[in-house]
Amino acid sequence: MRLTAAAYRVPTDDPEGDGTLAWDATTMVLVRAEADGQTGLGWTYGPTAVAPVVTELFAPVVADLDPDDVPAAWTAMRRQLRNTGRPGVAGLALSAADCAVWDLKARRHGLPLARLLGTARHRVPVYGSGGFTTYDAERQHRQLAGWVHEQGIPRVKIKIGESGGSEVPHDLARMAAARRTIGADAELYVDANGGYQRKQAVRVMRAAADLDVRWYEEPVSSDDLPGLGLVRDQVLPDVAAGEYGFDLAYFHRMAPYVDCLQIDVTRCGGITEFLRAAAVAAAAGLEVSAHCAPHQHLAVVAATPNLRHLEWFHDHVRIESMFFDGVVPATGGAVAVPLDRPGNGLDLRATEADRYRVG
Repeated sequence: MRLTAAAYRVPTDDPEGDGTLAWDATTMVLVRAEADGQTGLGWTYGPTAVAPVVTELFAPVVADLDPDDVPAAWTAMRRQLRNTGRPGVAGLALSAADCAVWDLKARRHGLPLARLLGTARHRVPVYGSGGFTTYDAERQHRQLAGWVHEQGIPRVKIKIGESGGSEVPHDLARMAAARRTIGADAELYVDANGGYQRKQAVRVMRAAADLDVRWYEEPVSSDDLPGLGLVRDQVLPDVAAGEYGFDLAYFHRMAPYVDCLQIDVTRCGGITEFLRAAAVAAAAGLEVSAHCAPHQHLAVVAATPNLRHLEWFHDHVRIESMFFDGVVPATGGAVAVPLDRPGNGLDLRATEADRYRVG
């Protein structure tokens, strides 16, 4: 089995930002796993430094393995990270490589990846995600209205916690504007990206009580587990976190403090570890929500019984639609899982992607 990796940097269509970070481009690192004339694809969103981890650390230790033995490949790659450190860049690399190996296995056997994993559902509920703090009122309105009134997505999320939580009146005004745009029937979600302090986060949601917010993501730093628990117990919306989880221990520690555990297949260790993390959540009586990278998640969330929904993240939907043939639309609040094509059902548009290649 041969592993290779390439990095692509794609400018955003508008400047994007949240409570604690701003950006004008997104980097995707794409891993190819090749054997017997078939190529599996896996990717993550992170720095170009992800690519050499795949080619220098992982490729040599999987070269002689049977491509069907995904657990053996995952274990060999994880062991290579002992002295490197698994969280961060190395964890992104492990995730993308594992997804590529799973996709390769499915393609070698002529199976849709979702069929190989086994399905709990054939349609995946999604929520529209964007509403960046860098958007003006008109841009936010157009995005949310498009999801709710044109695509029929009945749940949408905006970013709050602007400037590290120092612009609360503006946060509240944007939340109120979002509610006016989407109407009374759609669900309103908000994401502070850890921008607030504990009691500040509680005060913000109490001030927004008439807006019927249903989802409160990272009201405080995801490193502040007691703080997440404090906010969860004091507000009506479900408190969610977990997108920065790189291993099972992280999800085990966080589960007692949230209402819904977020998992990102492009960070947590790939499909192999996503399924384990979902089981950890189930053992705690929690549902899980898949974070970003929607087309990388489709097969694994179809196999996850305790799934709540998948984040239909504007930036990643746009890039995946540019880079791949076979992407699926979100219509009526759900996405159909590809069951008629081998692997994840995607084919790379190499010419289009190469325009953005940076490594």
